[in-house]
Amino acid sequence: MGKNLKKNKNEIANASKRTTHELGTGTSSSGMTRRKALKGVAGLVGGLAVNGFGAESSLAEALPHQVAQPDSTKRLGRPVSGYGERSPYEARVQRWQYQTPTDESSWTMSPLHDQRGIITPSSLHFERHHAGIPDIDPANHELFLFGMVERPLKLSVQDLMRFPAVSLTCFTECSGNTLTEWVEPTLADVQQTHGLISGTEWTGVLLSTLLGEAGLRSGATWIIAEGADGARMNRSIPLDEVGDDAMIAYGQNGEAVRPAQGYPMRLVLPGWEGSSNVKWLHVLKVTDQPYQTREETAKYTDLMGDGVARQFTFVMEAKSVINYPSAQFPVEGPGFVEIRGLAWSGRGKVTHVEVSTDAGATWQEAELQEPVISKSLTTFRFPWTWDGSETILQSRCTDETGYLQPTREALVDVRGLNGTFGSFYHYNAIQSWRVAPDGSIHNVHA
Repeated sequence: MGKNLKKNKNEIANASKRTTHELGTGTSSSGMTRRKALKGVAGLVGGLAVNGFGAESSLAEALPHQVAQPDSTKRLGRPVSGYGERSPYEARVQRWQYQTPTDESSWTMSPLHDQRGIITPSSLHFERHHAGIPDIDPANHELFLFGMVERPLKLSVQDLMRFPAVSLTCFTECSGNTLTEWVEPTLADVQQTHGLISGTEWTGVLLSTLLGEAGLRSGATWIIAEGADGARMNRSIPLDEVGDDAMIAYGQNGEAVRPAQGYPMRLVLPGWEGSSNVKWLHVLKVTDQPYQTREETAKYTDLMGDGVARQFTFVMEAKSVINYPSAQFPVEGPGFVEIRGLAWSGRGKVTHVEVSTDAGATWQEAELQEPVISKSLTTFRFPWTWDGSETILQSRCTDETGYLQPTREALVDVRGLNGTFGSFYHYNAIQSWRVAPDGSIHNVHA
């Protein structure tokens, strides 16, 4: 059967070439028409089914006898469902929760090692809460926009949906992402070190649209955003630094915003630290000064080397990480491996990613995979042949402003190490993964 199958395949290929020629010229030298040529190919395929496999057989049955047929071909599958589910064989794809005294004031890490593409499924988006996830009925929830405006607004979700809608894709990153790396490599894998970031398509109304509707008064320079959770999470936002892409989102990845991500509406400030993207948004008060809230004084400030705290560090700088191979995906012996990872910058597009396979001694350009979107996760790829010896893998990215992701040493030289666990923020240094001779991957400082 194998010889006949190969012969029939060759005949089909040759007939296809002849058919292509006929379609281009109309008629061959022997007078064969396009229709006859196509009919000839169909005949060969039909003959293959009868002579090679049998008229009523599937192509899979032509496989060698030692290849077992999949069980799924022997029975009906599950019926359609009201809400789609992922495969039960993907159960290992789950968020990892950092242990804290309470589950209400806690966080979970997105499984970045399993990220495929630039969008994180809504169910796997990282979480960071200060008083748990509130249960909010959208019918009883409203957004109040007031303060230094000409026309205060009270808006329900349905009111928001009457305004011109926009959709944008961006990353959201907690400013505490990778915070343990300031001191030592304490966590084991890419999910635990970098999992406080997710990529999302948000849908909603531009903040500028609502401010235009309300009308800013002279001297208005700040907005105080506050959520409807038990912590009344609030942040002061400078108007002159907010980008044109700031929005109030009611949609997430094609459906309503998930409760853990701010249902029924949240503030989205692309490229800014996660805590400023206030969830369960309830209040936008326009003022002429910041309110110096707890989350911008006691928390989310950077204690510098000279002992002075830097305040209002909103933008998340350029950063990258290799997520394959990783601790969850060790190298399966010497040979070819495609190194893959993610890069991002709160200042705009990622323009370059470089990969080092020798602990930073040399760097080579990686390929950026489209789409490359401003303030969004960007996928990069790099071909590598591993010789089986111990080495260290690293990546570094450059954004469109020319900013280059720093080494840990360079970052510490500027920022110092005066903070303590829970007060370290905005870490974006190069990550180092040691590949052991057995192919296992380990977090190290190189």
